[in-house]
Amino acid sequence: MAVLWLDEIGAEDLDSVGGKGASLGEMTAAGLPVPPGFVVTAGTYREFIESTGIDEELFAAVDVDTEDSTALAEAEAHAKELILETEMPEHIRQGIVDTYADLDDGEAFVAVRSSATAEDLPDASFAGQQETFLNITGEDLVDRVKRCWASLFTQRAIYYRQEQGFAHDIVDIAVVVQRMVDAEKSGVMFTSHPSTGEPKIIIEAAWGLGEAVVSGSVSPDNYVIDRETGEILDATIADKKTMMEKDPETGKTIEREVDEELREAQVLDEPEVEALINLGKRAEDHYGDPQDIEWAITGGDVYMLQSRPITTISDAGAGAGADAAVSDGSGDSDDVLLKGVGASPGIVSGAARIVRKLDGLDKVGEGDIIVTEMTTPDMVPAMKRAAGIVTDEGGMTSHAAIVSRELGVPAVVGTGTGSKVLGDGQLVTIDGDRGTISEGTADEETTKEDRLDEVRPQNPVKPMTATEIKVNVSIPEAAERAAQTGADGVGLLRMEHMILSTNETPEHYIENHGEDAYVDEIIRGVRGVADEFYPRPVRVRTLDAPTDEFRQLEGGEDEPHEHNPMLGYRGIRRSLDRPDVFAHELEAFRRLWDMGYDNVELMLPLVNDGEDVRRARTLMEEAGIDTEKRDWGVMVETPAAALTVESMIEQGIDFASFGTNDLTQYTLAVDRNNGNVADQFDELHPAVLELIAGVIGTCREHDVATSICGQAGSKPEMARFLVNEGVSSISANIDAVRDVQHEVKRIEQQLLLDSVR
Repeated sequence: MAVLWLDEIGAEDLDSVGGKGASLGEMTAAGLPVPPGFVVTAGTYREFIESTGIDEELFAAVDVDTEDSTALAEAEAHAKELILETEMPEHIRQGIVDTYADLDDGEAFVAVRSSATAEDLPDASFAGQQETFLNITGEDLVDRVKRCWASLFTQRAIYYRQEQGFAHDIVDIAVVVQRMVDAEKSGVMFTSHPSTGEPKIIIEAAWGLGEAVVSGSVSPDNYVIDRETGEILDATIADKKTMMEKDPETGKTIEREVDEELREAQVLDEPEVEALINLGKRAEDHYGDPQDIEWAITGGDVYMLQSRPITTISDAGAGAGADAAVSDGSGDSDDVLLKGVGASPGIVSGAARIVRKLDGLDKVGEGDIIVTEMTTPDMVPAMKRAAGIVTDEGGMTSHAAIVSRELGVPAVVGTGTGSKVLGDGQLVTIDGDRGTISEGTADEETTKEDRLDEVRPQNPVKPMTATEIKVNVSIPEAAERAAQTGADGVGLLRMEHMILSTNETPEHYIENHGEDAYVDEIIRGVRGVADEFYPRPVRVRTLDAPTDEFRQLEGGEDEPHEHNPMLGYRGIRRSLDRPDVFAHELEAFRRLWDMGYDNVELMLPLVNDGEDVRRARTLMEEAGIDTEKRDWGVMVETPAAALTVESMIEQGIDFASFGTNDLTQYTLAVDRNNGNVADQFDELHPAVLELIAGVIGTCREHDVATSICGQAGSKPEMARFLVNEGVSSISANIDAVRDVQHEVKRIEQQLLLDSVR
C-alpha cells in the first residue's frame, strides 16, 4: 500500500497519483497556496482488485456495448457491487487510516477526490467523471476511498473511455485526501478564454463551496478580465439562488438557499479579483499552458484547489468564434427569446426538447436542442445526439459547458428560465458565442462536423519539413492524442511507466505472475502506441527508473539505498547488472518484431561509452535479436556519452538521441529538482550546446541519425539551434508539436533563402 504526501509529488508521478494528484503536487512545489493532503496511489487500487481476485470479473463486466443503455447500467451496477462488497485488505485499510491520523492529528474534515490516471490530459478531459466527497472524517474515509474506486466504472466513465479509445483495464485511479477549505466564496478561473483562446481571464464566483459552480447547480457571477492590463471588461452579477456549505451540526455538505441580501450581491471585491489574477498568472507561468483553476476564499485567504490545462482551446478556436459572429444569429426573426452565457461556440437551429427527467432523454433525436435545468453526466449519450444545448443554471465550467466544448456542440448556459420559457418542439436558434436563443432558423449555421474539424482536428495538416518532428509519449494511454498531432513518429516512449503501473518491481512481478506475464505487460503497452502510429516509427526506451521510484513498489524493500539515485543504479547500468531481468525486456522487443511491428525501435538509456553498448548488443543478440536488421540506438545523457559517441557508432547503433534533462544537470552539476539551484538549470547553456553540436557533427560523418527527446526540444531557441546544426529529428511534447512544426519550417525556409542569396 502506497501513500504519498502532496509535497512529495510532481508531474512525473502522473501514473501513480493521477491527473488531479500530480497537479496538486506540482502546485505545492511551485509555492502556490494549496491545502495540505496526501494521495492513496493508483497502485493501491490495482493491488486491491488484484489481491482480492476481482480484477478479471471487473473488466469483463464493463466490456459492453456502450450504446446499449441497459447493458451500460448493468455494467455499472456489477462493477460497483464487486468493489464495495469486497473487503479491503487490512494492511491497505490501516495504511490509509494511519496517514489520515498524521493530517491535523486526525481531526480534519477532508475532501476525498478521485484522480484517475487518464484525467486532465492535454487533449481529453476526464474531469468530473469520478466521485468527490466533501467534509469527510476518519470514520468514513475508507468507505469513501472505495466509492472513489467504484466511480471509475460509472456509466458515464465507461462510455467516455470507450469513445476516447482508452482500455478499461489500463486506466487506474488514485484518491486525493485533502484538508477541506470551509469556503465562504469559491469558483473557477480560466487564464484564457476556454472557447476561443483569447487573452482574457474568466472568473466565475459564487457563495459557499465550489461544487455548486462546477456542477452547474448555480449560475455564478462572471468576470471577464483583460489579461494584459488587468482591467475588468465585463462583470455579470447573477441571481445566486442556492449555495453549498458544511452543516455546522452534522459536518455534512448541504445545499441551502442564499440569504436574500446576498442573492444578487457581487461575490468578489476588487482586491480578491486581483489576487486571483496573480495566482492564475503564476499557475500558467509554471505549467506553460492556459489553466482551468478551481479556487476558494475563506478568512480573506485564497486557496487553489485544482489547476489543469484547458483542453478545448485550439488553433482554430478563435477563428471559429469569429466566423460564427458574422451571422447575427437571429435566423428568420430578430427576436432574442433568452440570453445566457455562451459556453461553446457555433450557431445552430433545431427543435427544442425540454428534458426534466432522465427518462425524457429518449425523445432527443439527431439535430434537436436539449433544453434542461442543468445537464448531468448521465445525459452524455443524448448530448452526443443533440445539435445544441441550453441550460437554466451553470457557468463556463458546468458539466454542460465542458462536455459541449468537447463534443463540438454549441451551448448557452445559465439562461435562468430556458426550460420554462421555451416550448417542447419549438424551432429555435442558439448562438454559442453571444449566448443568445432566438426564434426560428438561422441564416447561416456551422454544422457539427465543421465544428469538430475546426476545434478538434483528427488529422491536422502539418507543415512539410526536412527535419522530422516527432512526439514524446509518457504513457500508452496518450497514444491516440499523440497520433492526432500529425507527428512523424514517437521519439520517446518510456518503458518504465508500463512497469511502475503494476505497482511491483520487475523481480517481484516476475516472481508473482511469471515471466510471460511480465513480457506481455510490456508488449501490451508498446503495441497500443505502435498500432496508433504504424508505419511511423516508435522509439521505445528500455527501463530507466531510479531506485527511489522502485522502492515505493511491492518488492521495493530489496532496492539499494542511494544518496543520489539520479547518479546511481539506473538505466543501462541496472540492465547490464541484472541481465536475467533485462532479457525479458529484450524478449518483448523480439516478439513485437516477430508480430510485424517493424516500426518499433529500441533505445538504451544512460550509456557512457562504447563498452556499455557492446555489452548491451551482446545481450540483444543472445535474446535472438538481429542487430543488423533492427533499428536501435542510444540516449546521449552524459558528457561521457557525448564525448565518446564515436565508440558507440563503432558498435553499430542506428541513432543517438539527446536526453537534455539529464545531459544538462550532469554537465552543469545542477539538480533540476533542487530549488536552491534550479534557476541555474539551462539547456541552452553554451557547454550543453557544444556537446550536442559535437555529437551531431560526428554522427553526420558516419551517417547515424540524431534526435532530441528531452523537453528542451519544445523550445523555439533549441529548435533553431538543432536545425542549424543538422539534427535528423526533434521530438516535442504533445501540446508543442504543432508549434515546433511551424518553427522548424520557418527555420528551414530561412536557411534555403540564405543559401541562394
